[in-house]
Amino acid sequence: MGLLNQDNRYRMKQGLLTIRERYWIEDQHGQRAFSVTGKLLRVRETLIFANAEGQELYKIQEKLMNVRKTMAIESASGHTAATVHKALISPLGSKWHIDIAGGHNWVAQGDLLAHEYIIQRGLDVVAEVSKRWFRLTDTYGVDVKPGEDAALALAVTVVIDALATKD
Repeated sequence: MGLLNQDNRYRMKQGLLTIRERYWIEDQHGQRAFSVTGKLLRVRETLIFANAEGQELYKIQEKLMNVRKTMAIESASGHTAATVHKALISPLGSKWHIDIAGGHNWVAQGDLLAHEYIIQRGLDVVAEVSKRWFRLTDTYGVDVKPGEDAALALAVTVVIDALATKD
C-alpha cells in the first residue's frame, strides 16, 4: 500500500506523450476516469486531458525557447494551471518543480525514470507514483491524496514522464 489512500489510485501507461490517439487512464476499479489525446500542431505537440465524458480539463504543451525543459498545463479556460520544469541542481536524485497558479507550488522527487517518486506541497504529500502496484512493465500507479485535484496531479505525472524520458 502507498502513502496515501488506495481509493484514489489511477493506472497510467509510460510514454503517454508519444501517443497520437486517445489513451484512457483508469481508476482503481478499472473504470475509465480520464483520457489523454495527442494532437499535432504546427510547431509543437499538444495533449488534451479530459474527463471520462470527454470534457476538456487541461491542455499540455511544451514551452519553447526555455533553457530547461518546461511544459505548461493550461486549464480549459486557457489560463496556466501549472508549469513543470526540472530543477537545475538536484544532488539527492531527480527533482522537478511544479509551479502552481496562485502559489503553493509542488515538488516531485525520487526516481522519476523508474516511476518511484512523490509529489509534495511543502511537507504534505499530494500524490505518490509507483510501478510496484502493477505487474505490467509499462504501467505505473498514481495515488492522489483525497481532496486534491486528481486531474492536475495526473497531468503533472504525464509531463514528468515525458520530460524525464527525453532527458
